[in-house]
Amino acid sequence: MLGSHVVKTFRILPISFVLLLLPAATGAAYDYREALSKSLLYFEAQRSGHLPHHQRVTWRGHSGLTDGLEQGVDLVGGYYDAGDHVKFGLPMAFTITMLSWGVMENGDAIAAAGEFEHVLEAIKWGTDYFVKAHTHPNVLWAEVGDGDTDHYCWQRPEDMTTSRQAYKIDAEHPGSELAGETAAAMAAASIMFKKTDPRYSHLLLCHAQQSPAINRTHHLALQLFEFGDKYRGRYHLSVPAAKSYYPSLSGYGDELLWAALWLHRATGREYYLQYAVDKAYTLGGAAWAISEFSWDIKYAGVQILASKARLFVPLLLLTPFFIDLVTVISQQKRAKTDLLMDGGGRRNQDRHRSTLQQYRSKAEHYLCSCLGMSSNDSNVRRTPGGLLFVRRWNNMQYVAGAAFLLIVFSDQLALAHEDLHCPRGSLSPRELLSFAKAQMDYILGSNPMGISYMVGFGPRYPTRVHHRAASTVPYKEDKSFIGCAQGYDAWFGRQMPNPNVLVGAIVGGPGAEDEFRDVRGNYMQTEACTYNTAQMVGVFARFSQPERR
Repeated sequence: MLGSHVVKTFRILPISFVLLLLPAATGAAYDYREALSKSLLYFEAQRSGHLPHHQRVTWRGHSGLTDGLEQGVDLVGGYYDAGDHVKFGLPMAFTITMLSWGVMENGDAIAAAGEFEHVLEAIKWGTDYFVKAHTHPNVLWAEVGDGDTDHYCWQRPEDMTTSRQAYKIDAEHPGSELAGETAAAMAAASIMFKKTDPRYSHLLLCHAQQSPAINRTHHLALQLFEFGDKYRGRYHLSVPAAKSYYPSLSGYGDELLWAALWLHRATGREYYLQYAVDKAYTLGGAAWAISEFSWDIKYAGVQILASKARLFVPLLLLTPFFIDLVTVISQQKRAKTDLLMDGGGRRNQDRHRSTLQQYRSKAEHYLCSCLGMSSNDSNVRRTPGGLLFVRRWNNMQYVAGAAFLLIVFSDQLALAHEDLHCPRGSLSPRELLSFAKAQMDYILGSNPMGISYMVGFGPRYPTRVHHRAASTVPYKEDKSFIGCAQGYDAWFGRQMPNPNVLVGAIVGGPGAEDEFRDVRGNYMQTEACTYNTAQMVGVFARFSQPERR
């Protein structure tokens, strides 16, 4: 019978399964610390605004210096999301949230690689912009630039002549996804600055949350979480310019839960955990079983955060580097272990256990689907070379997200001395790590094409990345103005490699059969996005220490 057969093969199936997942081109030894360092360089290439004197990506120059001027606000700064020059608030905020999460889980490894200052700079470049963009209690500027007009031009950011129209959400034109994700980004980032810059950390929390118990020192600090929760609505309906590029297909439930759980981590306040429990079903967190994780569909991340909810400080901050940070936080709050995994009799455990267990069940569905251990109709598809494949446009974002969530949950299981139980068998924490590493190695070159999908890493990588600045002569070398059509004629259509190497960028990646065309116009495969690399920073850090592989 099928049931008894599953039981009999319960322990041997995962071993053979993991071996099958390793790409055929294994054996290559990669320098993950180098990958980590290069990944952080990419964010400097994506900067908008006045570049600092210590800018390491020297082929970039100042850009977007009048952003917000027409609207009477200062919106200079932030990041361009990909190969064009629009500043989209939703993916930018997700980028900062994931960068911060990666540091929380692997801060000691990042510090050991000498990259901690660089990652804090990358986070702060985003949060400084968010502080500017939150100009009024119920106003958040959502976007600068227009994708339609921007895509008619192929110009360096230093030459931009396209529209810099800015778009906002407010009480009459709500955008709960954007408000929620930006609140999550600020809350997550506030944890990073709690020791190095406590005033800045407090400022971020003031923007992120509403609480009568907090002395709000910033006069515009009506908090984004309450704004998004009180005035509910899909942001792309209020900002039609975003609809063709970053529409919210999943709705705002995941972002509101995501924000609440990040605020719980940042503040330790029971209110936010209670919010996630009380609204677990109405907002979908404990109801939806999802097989992808991205800037839009965050339920898997929400479910993993909820399954490892701690009353105050995450245990995974208790690494050598973060001991001092935890000590600072613990002066007022005592660190406590998982509600679901510690087995103790916490005061709130009985009240929350059932709902949080449902969150965890849905998190396990996501992980099992990525690992091919769920029911056949819900497993994530794979290429012949073993890469997770969700869809053809920028598939690497889903691979990066899966790799990161796998290592987070693997460490969580290891702390609790547990395995992951799936419909087709059980997997140990190390087997989750093995799969995450296989996906990472595929990105770095262990794939049928023998190419690294991180630009600038290894002997072969994409050289015609779909990126306006990288594909055009640097402004510092030739300050001659390049117009919209001129850029297409002189630079976009060139068959030569880009004159500037976009180091650290992770491109969209290969198709369903592992095929890849390194062509500038092949934007589905050759365009890179900030949230691809942001999710991999924590993964590279995790494997940069041999003893933790």
